[in-house]
Amino acid sequence: MWKQEETGEGEREQGRWVEDNRSALKKSGPILPDEVAFVGKDVEFKGIVTYSGTVRIDGSLEGEIHTDGGLLVGPEAVIKAKVTAGTVVCHGTIHGDIQAKDQIVLCAPAVVQGSLTTPVLSMEEGVVFNGTLEMKPQAKVEVLREVGPNVVNMTSRLPVQRLAA
Repeated sequence: MWKQEETGEGEREQGRWVEDNRSALKKSGPILPDEVAFVGKDVEFKGIVTYSGTVRIDGSLEGEIHTDGGLLVGPEAVIKAKVTAGTVVCHGTIHGDIQAKDQIVLCAPAVVQGSLTTPVLSMEEGVVFNGTLEMKPQAKVEVLREVGPNVVNMTSRLPVQRLAA
C-alpha cells in the first residue's frame, strides 16, 4: 500500500482544487456535492463510466460518462467521450458531445470540441470551444391546484404534476 507521506500532498492538492472551485462557483455557478472521487493524472481508462455523486478526472478517459451528478475535468485531463451529466465543470480537454441537465461551466484553459446541450452555459475568457451549442430550458415541476370540495370536477383524479418547459 501507499505510505501516508506519498499520498498526503496529492490529497491536499486535490482537496484545495475542489474547495477553490466549489467556493468560486457558489457565487454564481453550480453547487457540487461533497462526495468526490478522483481519477488521477496517470490513469488511462477506456469504457463506459456510470456513477452518482461527483467525480474529478485528471487522467485520460475514452468512451462514455453517464451521471446525474457532477463531472470535474482537471486542467491536465484529456477526455474523448460522450458525456451525459447533471453539471460539467471543465478546465481540461474534452473531445465529444456533452449533455448537461443543469449546466456546463468551461474554465480557462479548457478546450472543448463537440456539441453542447444544456440549459445554462458559462464560459471564461481563454476557453477554446469548437462545436455547436443547443440551450434547452430546465424542466420545472409545478403542481396543479386541487379543486375545492364544493366545486364539481369532471374527473375524480388526484392532482397532476406537469413538467413545464
